[in-house]
This record gives sequence, structure tokens and C-alpha cells, in this order.
Amino acid sequence: MSSFDAITARAAHGSILCFLSSGCTNLVADNDDDEDSLPPSERRSDLLSPPGDWTSAPPTPASNKLRLSKSLSRSSSKKTCSICLASMRRGDGQAIFTAECSHSFHFHCIASNVKHGNQICPVCRAKWKEIPLQGPTLDSQLGRARINPIDWPHNNDLTTVIRRLPPPRSNSSRHVAPLFQTPEPAIFNDDESLDHVTDSTERTFSNKSPADHNDRRKVDIKTYTEVSAIPRFSSSDSFTVLIHLTAPVSNSWHNTGKNETKLPKITQPPRAPVDLVTVLDISGSMAGTKLALLKRAMGFVIQNLGPNDRLAVIAFSSTARRLFPLRRTSETGRQQALQAVNSLVANGGTNIAEGLRKGAKIMEDRREKNPVASIILLSDGQDTYTVNNVVGGQNLPNYQLLLPSSIRPDETSGFKIPVHAFGFGADHDASSMHSISEISGGTFSFIETEGVIQDAFAQCIGGLLSVVVKDLHVMIECVHPTIRLTSLKAGSYPNRMMSNQRLGSIDVGDLYADEERDFLVSMNVPAEIASHETSLLKVKCVYNDPLTKESVTLEGEEVKIERTDVARKEVVSIEVDRQQNRIRAAEAMAQARTAAENGDLSGAVSILENIRKVLSETVSAKSHDRLCIALDAELKEMQERMASQHVYEASGRAYILSGLSSHSWQRATARGDSIDSSSLVHAYQTPSMVEMVTRSQASLLGSPSAQRLLRPVWSFASQPKPR
Repeated sequence: MSSFDAITARAAHGSILCFLSSGCTNLVADNDDDEDSLPPSERRSDLLSPPGDWTSAPPTPASNKLRLSKSLSRSSSKKTCSICLASMRRGDGQAIFTAECSHSFHFHCIASNVKHGNQICPVCRAKWKEIPLQGPTLDSQLGRARINPIDWPHNNDLTTVIRRLPPPRSNSSRHVAPLFQTPEPAIFNDDESLDHVTDSTERTFSNKSPADHNDRRKVDIKTYTEVSAIPRFSSSDSFTVLIHLTAPVSNSWHNTGKNETKLPKITQPPRAPVDLVTVLDISGSMAGTKLALLKRAMGFVIQNLGPNDRLAVIAFSSTARRLFPLRRTSETGRQQALQAVNSLVANGGTNIAEGLRKGAKIMEDRREKNPVASIILLSDGQDTYTVNNVVGGQNLPNYQLLLPSSIRPDETSGFKIPVHAFGFGADHDASSMHSISEISGGTFSFIETEGVIQDAFAQCIGGLLSVVVKDLHVMIECVHPTIRLTSLKAGSYPNRMMSNQRLGSIDVGDLYADEERDFLVSMNVPAEIASHETSLLKVKCVYNDPLTKESVTLEGEEVKIERTDVARKEVVSIEVDRQQNRIRAAEAMAQARTAAENGDLSGAVSILENIRKVLSETVSAKSHDRLCIALDAELKEMQERMASQHVYEASGRAYILSGLSSHSWQRATARGDSIDSSSLVHAYQTPSMVEMVTRSQASLLGSPSAQRLLRPVWSFASQPKPR
């Protein structure tokens, strides 16, 4: 994709999201085509009506009423089930339920909706007095339901577009139908069995020899010394060695689609299956566009999980509820997960701790375990149930109380279940979300704009679906008898040095395909009289291959440094200098955040300005190193987000904390436009992440109806000219 094409696609993507979140209906009314002849995935209502719970309607222009009534009558036809979009024909062996409001659905579809809490008509929103509580089992019937491979299977009507109110700004409750409370088991040991299936159409080995394949699945270890030589009779108290690790590469995802008007199917090499639990905020402030876009984002996640992956869904507001048990995302599993998510209704407060407790319980109680496990947490508010503990007359929030002890890391087992937290909008509690992710070993992403929620999720699962290394431990041993380690710069990764300072270790955990990790080791280097080189370190990596279940041990080459007879000017290693800049920048971000939290915004801005000046004089900056340029752009953005207390509270704190999370774990997070791979601030994105984000952005542009709708929207957008 050219740079012009990328910009154009992003503009179109943003235009569609703006259209979705506006009250505009004239584009629909202007269409005179007979959409009943199109498949459901290509009808305009599929694009225009992300699944949501719209509660009221702005006035409809009189000129549009007649045409809208035609659309509504067509959408409420008894020919199509508005839930699964499959045909409802007599004699096809499926029961049909006709509600008291006269709208009809497949019995098993509406029974599933009721089971997950909906007691109102998906078409006209009328509250039912008589609801279907019993019927055919989901397992036996959902295999017949149509699954749209890309777009969400939306309700096929326009009422979801025109009947809406802006979401409330607070977590105050609103009057909605309460969730239908079905009993939950005391123990969540009802996870679906891991009888793995083989899907040759989606996952195939590359045409490589076994030996080459094994080499490609090994971690690459490289080391760089600060300078290449030191005079023999000189010593150093803080000589730096960089340990650079690169995870095994993944084969490229291949475009196998032949129809350019549809989003192509992708293939990928074998990978480790994932157990994923999503913990979703459905408090009152999520009502409206937020909830609709969350459902669309979850639809994207569900459609991109494989048949060996398993998913569970937790929804929380004032309380938490397991909507969907941990089960494989087979064709039937996907459909049931989509129905569970589509049943969400926004209401109540924000009890993050209860949501995480349920999510952790699923992970703890499961009978079987996939090699990779993770929790995704999304919230747009502040927990008002757990963290406001009064100590000594002051409110001192203890964010550790939000994270259940069962998924916290410990010294013996390292990280247990990482929680990747997503703070949504200006009102979320960035400090608590960052703390949750930091304690658990996950990342914190700041979703500033509603429209990028799907891309943020896509980036995250692009990594989770490409794990190639499990439980990586790095061991460092001094070789020369007088050398001692003085420090290990490993960010948030647990690290330790033995009391004799001769041995050190870093617990890295999991690595995504193509991910890189850089650690700086400082030591003393003694004067050398009898030799022209000094042996410094040995580096060893031990990890598990999640695909083969084998334990792998790799030893890097012994790190040595040349000793010269005379002093000479040595060129500083740009690799070492680059990582020193990253660490300096991260330390300055942490200092600036502390100053800002104490109300000293001018001092915080000054700290960031000073580190920018320091970085500009380094070797890597003068060499126009891309990471150094990106760091400067990021620091400048942080300064701008500290312009006032209001700006800092609205976005500055979250932006800085997300940056700290990214640099401390050396892993991509969503921050502003950082999901966009053409942005300077996109460090740590892997090819799998970029591919999944690209797929997310293309999902709104793939159908002919999307292309038609873009035409009038594009006329209002300024389009850059190709260079």
C-alpha cells in the first residue's frame, strides 16, 4: 500500500466512524437501490448500525420520513431474522417466535438474547411481558445461522441509527431493562475441551526444511559493547553492554482473496492457541456510541480468533456477570459469542475489581489450559467500589486491591496472567488502569478517540495471536574473575543480581513473533596487563516453545573487549546509545509525571524540555536514528498535554502512563495516533500487529456498500495529492 493509499484509507476509516457517531441519516435516505437483493453483509444497515442499545431518537427531517418508513418496513420484514440475518422460511425445520409487538425471530436466536439479558424487542425496543425462556439448544441450532466473516451481523434495521441519544458524561444509572439473571456456576470449570482441530485453510506450514524451520524458531542473541576497545592500563567503573534479543520470526500473512471488493482471508503459520478473557465496562457512561463501537470491536476480535482459541466474556457495571464461558471460537462458538456481546446494555456504576475477580476466576477454575492466556480489560470510568480507602483522613487509593491475588505474579512463577488494560475516553482512571497492567505484566493503552477502539484491540490481539516464546529467562554471568555487575536496566521486567554481583537474571516472559528486547548491563572493567582482550560476560536464554512444548536453552557468544596499548578515540556504539536514550527518556517521563501529580506542571514541562536537549546531542540523534526522532516527538507531545491542569487531567496523565507502559515493557500500546504505523510514535509494533491493525482498518472499507457510502462523505474531506 502506497503512502497516499494509506492516508486515503485512514481518512475514509475516520469518515465512516464520524458518520456512525453522528445523527446523519440523509445518505441512507438518498439510496433508491433495492437492497433486498443484496446479501446481508453488503446492505447499508450492516455498515450503519453497529449493534447497540439506542434509547431515544433525535427528530427526523420530514423529507426523509417516507423513505425511512420504507426502509423500516423492509427491515422488519418477517422474511429475515433481525438477530442472525438468516432467512426465516416455513418448512426449514426452525421454530419461529412472533412477539407481542408483531416482530418475528428464530426461536433459538431470541431465546439466546433473553438468556443474556434482553427482554426488549431488538427492532422496535418494546418491552415484552411474555418472553421465550425455553427452546432448542444453542449448540444444535446455531450451526445453521449465518456468520458474517468480516462485518458484525447487525440488526437489519435503521432504527439503531436514528434512535439514539448522546452517551451520558457520568456513571449515573439510567432506566433500562435489567439483565435477566440466569444462575452462574459456583466454579467456572465448564471450559470447553482443548481437542485441537486442524484447519488447513487457515494455518499451514511454510515450504521450509525442518532444520530451517527449527532455526527460525530460535531466539537470536546479540551483544554490543559501549565501545570496541579500552586502553590496557585503564579501568572503568560503569562499562555498558547491550543484550539484544529477537524473537523467532513469523511467516508473512498471505492475501488469498480473489475478490477485490471483499476483505481477503488471511493465512498464517501454526501458532500457539490462546485463552482470552475480555472484561468489559458496561456502566451507564458507556451508553450510546461507545457501547456500539465496543460491540463492533469485540465482533472484530471474535471473528479473528481461530478454532483452537478460546474466549470468555465478562461484563461489569455495579456488579459483574459472566456472559459467555470459556469456549472455542469455532463457527458455533463465534455465533454464540457474538450474540452474548450483542446483548450488552449500559447501566449502573463501575466496579472494576468485581469484573477482574470474575475474569481471574475463569482463568483459575478452568480444567484445561491453552499455552497462551491473557485478560483484556476496558473501562471508561473510575472504580467507585474498591480503591477509595480512607487512611489517616485522606483518600489514598490502593490500586493493588483491584487485581485478584490469583493472577498476580510472584517471585517463584513470574507473571501469571497479564491484564492488558484499555482506558477509554477522558473520564477513565488512568492511574488505576496503568497500575493493573503494570502489576500483572500487561500493557496500558489510552483510547482517546472512540473510533480507534477496534484498532487498539486489533493491535493487542495481533500480538497475542503470535506468541512464539514462553517464560523466557535471561541469565548473565561474569567471566573475568574481578568483574562485578553494577546495574541491570530492564524496565518493568523482574531482574535480580546475586549477592556476589557475579550473576544476574531477567524474567522476560512471553515474546510475540519478531519482537525485540534490549537490556543494558553495567559492570566494572579492570586494568589488563597481561592480555590484549578481556572476557566480560556470558549470556544464556532459557524458554519454552509454546508450539512444540519443548524447553530451549541457548547460549550467546562470550562478550569480549579489545585492550589497546595506547589510548585512542573510540566511536560509541549507536546500538548502545539508542537504548540509553530510550531509558533516559523513560526516566524523564516518570519524573515529569511525578511533578505534574504534585501540581508543578511548569516543572514537568521543564524536565521534558531538558531531556530533549540532552538527547539531541547524542550520537544516535545526530545520525537521525528513527527511535531517537520518535522519542523527541513523543516528549514534545507530552509537553503539549501539560499545557494546563485541565488538559493534563483530560489526556496528559493517560498519554504519559501509556508511554511509560510501552517503554518499560518494550511493547506497543495505543496512544493518540500511535496505532498508525506511519506515525513516528509507533515503536515496538510487530509485523503481526501491523497486519491486524491494517485488517481492522480495512474491515470498514471492504464491502460495496461501504464504498458507495464513502463517496458523499469523501466530498467533504481534504484529500492529499500523491507525491
